[in-house]
Amino acid sequence: MGMGGEPERTDLILETGGLNRLLELSSADLTLTVEAGIPLAELQGELEKEGQFLPLDPYHEPGHSIGGVLASGWTGPLRLAYGGPRDYLLGLKVALPDGRVTRSGGKVVKNVSGYDLKKLHLGALGSLGVIVEASFKVFPRPAAEVTLRWTGSELGAALAEARRALAAAQPPIALVLESTPSDYLLSARLAGWPRAIGRMSAELGWEEIDPDFWRTHQMAGSDAWARISVPPARLDEVLPALPVGGWACSVGVGSVQWFAARQREMVEDVRRRAEAAGGHLVLLQAAPDLKQAVGPWGAMSSDPALMASVRQAFDPNRTMAPGRFVV
Repeated sequence: MGMGGEPERTDLILETGGLNRLLELSSADLTLTVEAGIPLAELQGELEKEGQFLPLDPYHEPGHSIGGVLASGWTGPLRLAYGGPRDYLLGLKVALPDGRVTRSGGKVVKNVSGYDLKKLHLGALGSLGVIVEASFKVFPRPAAEVTLRWTGSELGAALAEARRALAAAQPPIALVLESTPSDYLLSARLAGWPRAIGRMSAELGWEEIDPDFWRTHQMAGSDAWARISVPPARLDEVLPALPVGGWACSVGVGSVQWFAARQREMVEDVRRRAEAAGGHLVLLQAAPDLKQAVGPWGAMSSDPALMASVRQAFDPNRTMAPGRFVV
C-alpha cells in the first residue's frame, strides 16, 4: 500500500486472497492458469514438484500474491535472463469497474487473437480493474545451479567485473551488485548443465557461496524504499550518488533497489540523475511527508494524456484506486 500516491478516497477495500486456486497446470505444454490471490511461494512449490518454475522473484518475498506482483509491476534479479512478467504472461481475466469480466490473451503460448490488452494492467496498481486470473508460460528448472561472489572496495572495479560476467559466452541468469559499509559485493547465479557451469565458474574465478543467498536477498525491504531504473550502460551516472550501504543493483537490467531513501535532498538529486540518464526513480515506500514533497513518480516518460484516455476508457468514474496511480 505504500506504493503510488495517496488515495483520494477509500469507499471499499477489496481483498482477493480467497481467489487462491491453481486452476490448470499443463506440465507438457509448460503453461498454467491460477487465480490472482494465490501466494507466489505456494505456486512455486507446486511447480517444483513438476521440475518447473515461474521466474518471478520480487523483493519482500515471501508474502506476495500473483495478482499483487502483476498489479505492482515488481520484478527481481531473474529478469536478467527471463525478462519481466510481460514476457511470459499469456492471458488475464479482469473484472472491470462496471461489473463486466473481460479476458485478454489466452492460455497457450501461440496466441494471436485480439489486442494485447493484458499488458495495460501490469504495474497499473489496480486502477483499470481487478485481476482475477492469470495464465503464464513456465520454465524447466535448470539441471544445476551455482552462486559465485566477487568482493572489492572500488565501485568502478565492481562494475567492470560485472560487465565481464555479462559478456561471457554463458552469462549469469541473475547478477546483483550490493553496497555494504566496507565493500562492494557482486553475486552471480549460474544455471545450466554442470559442465557449462564449471567452465563459467573457472572463467570468472570468483568464490562459491551458499545459493540460499537468493532467497534471503529477496526478503530485503525498508520503510524508505525507492526503485531506480536506468539503461544498464549508464549506471555509473547514478550509483556514485547513492550513500555507501543500503542498495542493491541488478547490473544487466539497470534496476536499483535503494533501501535508505529518507532524505528529501538526496532523493531529489538521485531522481534528477536517473532522469538525466534516461531513467526514473519511483518511491515504493516512504514517509507521508517525503512522498508529498517529492512525489512518488517523478517525471513521466509516457504521454500523460494518452494514459488518461486509457483510464477514461476503462474507468470513467474513477472508481478504482483514485489518486494512487499517475492518472
